[in-house]
Amino acid sequence: MAGRNRKQHSQQPTGCDRLVVDASYVAAIHTCLALAAFGSALLLGCALHFKKIVRNGVAGYPDEWFPSVSATIGDWYPERNLFQILIAITSGPRFSIVFLQYLLNRQSQSSLPGWVFLCGVIRTLSCGGWVYVTSNDDHDVHDVLMILYILCNVPWMLGGIYCTPTGHTESRRRRFFVSVIPMIYFFVQHKVYRIPGAYTWYSFFEWGLILLDILYDSITGIDFERSQLQVSLAFLDKEGISLPGDVRSSYLFWSIVTSLLTTLFYFSIWELGFSGSEAALFVYLSPALLGITPLRQWATTMEGRVTLRLLSLIGLAAYKLDDPVTRLFVVGGANLFNLVSHCADWMAFLGLGLILSSLSKHANHSNNPVWPMLNEETGGYNRMGIALAVLALLELGTRPLAPHHTSTTSQKGVGTSSSHGRDTASHWLASSIALGSLFFTLHCLLSDSSTIVAWSWTGYESRKPRGPLPHLYGAVTILAQSLGLLIPVVLPSSMASALLTHIAWFAYGCVSSFIMYNFRNWLGFAGGLNLAVFCMSITPSVISQAAANGFNKPGRTLFLAFLLVIIFYVANVFTAAYAFVPGGVYFRERTDLVLVAQLATMSLAFRWPKTRFGRLGPTLRSSRATAVYTVAFLVVLSLSSVLVTIFHWPVIGPTPYKPGTGVLNAGIWTVHFGFDNAGRDSQRRIRDIIRWLDVVGLLETDLHRTVYGNRDLTRVITEELGYYVDLGPGPNMHTWGVALLSKFPIISSDHHLLPSPHGELAPAIEATLDVHGTEVTVVISHNGQEEDALDRELQSKELARIMAKSYPQPVIFLGYVVTKPHAPRPAPYDFLVNDGLMYDIDPHDRDRWCEYILYRGLYRTAYARVSRGIVTDTELQIGQFVVPKHGFNLINQTEESRLLRAWKEQLPEHHVCNSVVIPLQYTYGLSVVADGVLW
Repeated sequence: MAGRNRKQHSQQPTGCDRLVVDASYVAAIHTCLALAAFGSALLLGCALHFKKIVRNGVAGYPDEWFPSVSATIGDWYPERNLFQILIAITSGPRFSIVFLQYLLNRQSQSSLPGWVFLCGVIRTLSCGGWVYVTSNDDHDVHDVLMILYILCNVPWMLGGIYCTPTGHTESRRRRFFVSVIPMIYFFVQHKVYRIPGAYTWYSFFEWGLILLDILYDSITGIDFERSQLQVSLAFLDKEGISLPGDVRSSYLFWSIVTSLLTTLFYFSIWELGFSGSEAALFVYLSPALLGITPLRQWATTMEGRVTLRLLSLIGLAAYKLDDPVTRLFVVGGANLFNLVSHCADWMAFLGLGLILSSLSKHANHSNNPVWPMLNEETGGYNRMGIALAVLALLELGTRPLAPHHTSTTSQKGVGTSSSHGRDTASHWLASSIALGSLFFTLHCLLSDSSTIVAWSWTGYESRKPRGPLPHLYGAVTILAQSLGLLIPVVLPSSMASALLTHIAWFAYGCVSSFIMYNFRNWLGFAGGLNLAVFCMSITPSVISQAAANGFNKPGRTLFLAFLLVIIFYVANVFTAAYAFVPGGVYFRERTDLVLVAQLATMSLAFRWPKTRFGRLGPTLRSSRATAVYTVAFLVVLSLSSVLVTIFHWPVIGPTPYKPGTGVLNAGIWTVHFGFDNAGRDSQRRIRDIIRWLDVVGLLETDLHRTVYGNRDLTRVITEELGYYVDLGPGPNMHTWGVALLSKFPIISSDHHLLPSPHGELAPAIEATLDVHGTEVTVVISHNGQEEDALDRELQSKELARIMAKSYPQPVIFLGYVVTKPHAPRPAPYDFLVNDGLMYDIDPHDRDRWCEYILYRGLYRTAYARVSRGIVTDTELQIGQFVVPKHGFNLINQTEESRLLRAWKEQLPEHHVCNSVVIPLQYTYGLSVVADGVLW
């Protein structure tokens, strides 16, 4: 806060400690930093790159012998980097000067100071624009922002002089405007008449303009001093200091907890069944150790908190371990310390930590940047995460000790009931069950912003998606989560308690769940958003009930809660279990029952009529300061999610690899749920290998389950390479997932659940693409395994029907079939080729089993199998096709014409794709078996 200092003022600050400084120091700091920024850039530039920075499009040294501002600050290292760092530091004092000048000159009878303030803000922002968008980056944008900056200087200076109190204007009359005239003259001589040496004289006046501009702002220090303007800086109270550390700790809690499932399920994927690693799930029962009174008492001391959380950091450092088994043991041990530490504090700030975790995944292409399954090569920011964790521990360890120990839930503003008497203690069972159900629901549906988007996704219609896309609308989920958590914070405690434990609020959550489960596209997404609001809003209430009712015996309360969490984890996985997984048949395709069980167990946290528990709605209590800081934190997280979305928003639409040639490169790849052979995320390695393909079918891609980390496997590829994406059937469709990536516009797409009376559901996507002006149907499928012959036969017949119905239009089939080439019926091959009216891309290739590419109505020009790398255990198959001339249908092609060979030297260049397409650093141990001219 700032205000004018009067001699009679003798008020002492109350509440927080305050530092009062003269506002003139702000202007002095700005002047020093600005002069240092421009002066250091000029000196370094002349010393290191003199001849380079004086050269321009007309002439060089010796005709030009003094550098321009743009060339000095924007062309070369290190002067450019040092200048940008210093100018970033200068922005704070510069904005402060704009605000303080408005505060000094504001008048109730005039709006001029407000307009001057607006011009000052635009002037400062445009300055940042031409500083960080250099002439080498975008010459036009740089010039426009520079001109805008100069134009804003006119009202800023004239308005500032006019608004300045009488008697001060003499010190502010600087001849800024005079320097503009010769600068424009010499710029015209250089740009229009191209006279050598004119740019040097232009540069002199340009530097003069910068210097006078800085000196003009420095004079505000005189105005501030004469007006006795002072700035009062209030130090944050203990809540303001501790809240960021607590939220960071909660974020790390979620990061470590969610990393265990992804680490252990890697082994289950490789075994295609129980591998023994599932025993690590019992680590989630470690909060039962808090039933040991000495351990619980020590865990709630400062020493215990710091020690346990320090030990849990081994889970972050596990990213250095290349052996998946060792990594699992380390992550399991980290979760033991992590759960005991945070459960001793009753998981304070659980909601804020979850939102921050979801935001970090949204910013990092759906991967938590500190997961041990990531490293520097696969998109991890593990070192930064460890550094943030250490800072949080340092802040925690240096907090002043409270005068007496109280329940942590009260300290953290989670909420507690008014007593811990016999009545509340008798209901520990209900609150424990509700806590376990809520914890799983938060993890299952809200730990990633795109999960409820995947639940609602159905594809494209009329060239537009029917519903939200995850990389564009994930931020809306984070906004809904923040809104939900705001409700118990901003409402009066008694009102929040009455509302959030009322059965009407529970009915709202049930209706939201019903809409999310039963409807698709925007309506289903809206239901998911409302469910996010509901779950986040009741989080403080549910935790406070568990803390109050389990105060005397937290071990049993937390043991039962996390036992229920484990049961839900297993049930959630088994809804899409393979046919050969023991026990999978009982839960397969029953997400509805799991969701009903979640809501039923969560209902125990609400006040029902004619029950003793219904009269015990706990009062949500938090200090006013904690509430204010929580609101501020939620606003920052919400705005950050929007900024992340804008940053990732594609600027240029997808374009084919060889536009205008009629060539289409297509591929099919089973990517093993996004895990490479070492148990790390494979998104970036997949991106590096498929970057030159126009159409890609990815199989085993539905990762929106807890055991896969609730990830979106297509995020890196779509945001960095530019693809249209169809995510395929969502997690509520109980498949292992199939996704379509296309450089060509998707006209329409439909999702199919192929007949599966015995085994797991088999997904398929039928999409119509605009390929160089020709409509081409692409069918991608993941058929069932060998265990169910009837399923395979029915699925093959349905796929054949889908492909045959559009005959003779062009069709490409990219599928996981599991059959030998030319195998007789009831094997799938004959159904797909003969009944589907398709051609095998290479009928002479007998060394295939899982993946197949079929086609019709196109010229087949190449075929390759890229296999045996470290990205996954399944090969990538690639086919290159050429669309026929518009209006011409290819029918009744002979095998000789379809498989016609030619030397690549005899073909147009755009039909040849040499092996340099995949650089050596991107091969990842791949080998290639090719036919045609692809390689």
